[in-house]
Amino acid sequence: MTTTRFAPSPTGWLHIGNLRAALFNWLIARKAGGTFILRFDDTDPERSKPEYVDGIREDLEWLGLTWDREERQSARLDRYAAAADDLRAKGRLYEAFETPTELDLKRKKQLNMGRPPVYDRAALELSDADRDRLRAERGGHWRFKLDHRRIEWQDGILGAVSIDAASVSDPVLIRGDGQVLYTLASVVDDVEMGITDVVRGLDHTTNTATQIQIVEALGGTAPRFAHHSLLTGPQGEALSKRLGTLALRDMRAAGIEPMAVLSLMARLGSADPVELRLAPEDLIAGFEPGRFGSAPTKFDVDDLRPMTARLLAQMPVEAMAGDLAAAGVPEDLRPGFWAAVRGNVATRAEIAEWWALMRDGGASEVPEEDRAFVAEALALLPPHPYGPETWGTWTAAVKEATGRKGRGLFMPLRLAVTGRARGPEMADLMPLLQRPVRGIDAG
Repeated sequence: MTTTRFAPSPTGWLHIGNLRAALFNWLIARKAGGTFILRFDDTDPERSKPEYVDGIREDLEWLGLTWDREERQSARLDRYAAAADDLRAKGRLYEAFETPTELDLKRKKQLNMGRPPVYDRAALELSDADRDRLRAERGGHWRFKLDHRRIEWQDGILGAVSIDAASVSDPVLIRGDGQVLYTLASVVDDVEMGITDVVRGLDHTTNTATQIQIVEALGGTAPRFAHHSLLTGPQGEALSKRLGTLALRDMRAAGIEPMAVLSLMARLGSADPVELRLAPEDLIAGFEPGRFGSAPTKFDVDDLRPMTARLLAQMPVEAMAGDLAAAGVPEDLRPGFWAAVRGNVATRAEIAEWWALMRDGGASEVPEEDRAFVAEALALLPPHPYGPETWGTWTAAVKEATGRKGRGLFMPLRLAVTGRARGPEMADLMPLLQRPVRGIDAG
């Protein structure tokens, strides 16, 4: 059975870059009728916070990306310890003692000599006495000993990938303080949870090579991997500089619709056009990882604003019942009200603004040169309550009485009634006005 996972680290809020991995893995699982696991990478007790765990859940629920089960890596430390013991017994995990400063000096020396900055495995040459002495002075860390051969796999997005393990440092799996690092925990979880497919960012490609060897050393079968392109800002800048505007919680607070986000992210960077969908399930049928490219993909949060407006314009009144009720729109008026305003709301928050206008009337914003005309026109306005024919009847009468037509006729009257230069069709709006249009001082 197809099983995928999203494994965020709860050390911060989810941002748009995290979402691509979550969405792609969710789509693969749902398309195959498989299992999608939410797995918190919370082995760092200092940086992992409960509020971030809750925030990740809230963001995924807001998006409609439901998970079939939840796992916490902090509850599986015994499994990682057992895997480490297994690797030690097989001669694939060895203790090293270099400090960060010493490692940095080694890297600089190798670079100055024109060599790749790969760990030199000096720890393997230590005698037992050397290890005992160093262990007494400082905490040792544990590295996985790579087989120096080519590591190859067929990537779901990149195609055939081949990496020479000799060009990569033996990865640290356990820190000197005993903390298990992502590389080991992720592999153990993927093996024991039966993960079949992993989609993640292009920056993890080298990690994948080393993880394939760790999987094999533990006697497991590596999942199918696919590495999507990295997102940049609209000018190609690194997104990390703008994460304050790209956190999903900030988009939610700004009124961005979740399906605008998902519709864009399910196609951005692929050969397929972005198409608005009304539910996450609507994205499944057309999703193919192989349709995506590896080149950096530009993302602009401002693209989500018109998409949100277009999405709201498509929403049936039934889907907006909660928002209409919260805005105070009477139930019997909701169908007509939503039909009138839905093409003029940028976010759900504007629903209440439009209803306030219908309920209380708009503040007149008529230019000084049109005030005498509007005062004359309002004297011709049929009595309240207004009907679907009121606008046409009224404007025809005003045109005949004043000779005005076109924009010179309609814009001042719209401003007098609503206080806005743009909005719903006036013929649709007039029957919704709960009070008579106020008079205006002709100046």
